[in-house]
Amino acid sequence: MNAVVETHVRAPVAAPHPTHKLKLLLKREFWEHKGGFLWAPLVAGGIFLLLSMMGAGVGEAFLRKAPDHATVNVEGSSFRINGLDLSQLTEKLGPEELREFGGVIDASLYMAASWPLIVLTFVVFFYCLSCLYDDRKDRSVLFWKSLPVSDRDTVLSKVASAVVVAPALAIAAGIATMFGSLVLYSGLVLLHGGNPLTLLWGPASPLTVAGNMIASLPVYALWAMPTVGWLMLCSAWARSKAFLWAVMIPVFAGIFVTWFDMMQLFNLEATWFWKNVVARVLFSVAPGTWFDAARIGHVDAEGPQAVHALVNLQTTYSTLASPSLWIGVVAGAAMILGAIRLRRWRDEG
Repeated sequence: MNAVVETHVRAPVAAPHPTHKLKLLLKREFWEHKGGFLWAPLVAGGIFLLLSMMGAGVGEAFLRKAPDHATVNVEGSSFRINGLDLSQLTEKLGPEELREFGGVIDASLYMAASWPLIVLTFVVFFYCLSCLYDDRKDRSVLFWKSLPVSDRDTVLSKVASAVVVAPALAIAAGIATMFGSLVLYSGLVLLHGGNPLTLLWGPASPLTVAGNMIASLPVYALWAMPTVGWLMLCSAWARSKAFLWAVMIPVFAGIFVTWFDMMQLFNLEATWFWKNVVARVLFSVAPGTWFDAARIGHVDAEGPQAVHALVNLQTTYSTLASPSLWIGVVAGAAMILGAIRLRRWRDEG
């Protein structure tokens, strides 16, 4: 009796698409650094709201303890501080006063949203500084190199995490903090008989503030490239004490240039070097550092409305016309390329 042997030929497995591979690498970076990318900005925003609530409680206690004869004068009318009725105060405010008050509210919204963004500066700085160094220090780089993932894809996923994922999550946390503070202010207005729609939400521009923050993400990604590239280069190169190497090299370079400038040995301007080299290499991951001091000094608006004259789509995207930004992008890309090359052969800490 003849036996029939059936053979099954396994179909070849298609190589994963590059975008799918990048998506998996980004997920890996997020889950490994979820505390810094997600929770740190949220905690910073929560701390701001908690401090605001505590400050509001102190203010309420102060108002209730104020003597009955204590008054505040607005537009020729006086109102008692103890038992302040904001509905009467709103009736005395004209359109111009409400517009100015809206600028004050918007400035406070930017301040509330800045807390997660300040945390973002430290998160991105230390993430870039450690992302390649720690892999070599604990020798987990040997495991990751055993996977079908190139050094280029690995480093670029870390760059994308630093300049896109982390700031996007921080901006979302900042917007949540901003609206949380606005809700808190609305509760205080209701407590004193005012209408939040008339006194807060109407004069303020929370959607404009949120839109400006979201629109700044591409500018941030480009502006942060010199610092991201430099820190990753040091992370891939340093065998120990990566932080000292990353900070001391540009700082000592600035000190030497300052000394040369004072001794008039070379035609080097120390102030320019500190601003355009040292500061760009170390502090470009701080949001808002692309606003030039000269432009800030020439803002036409005065008072609370100056915040809108400074922070808007025109001033933010005018940075794209700055040679400093694109020189930084090229320098950052060159240093990222150097980090990719170093990762191919430097396996140990």
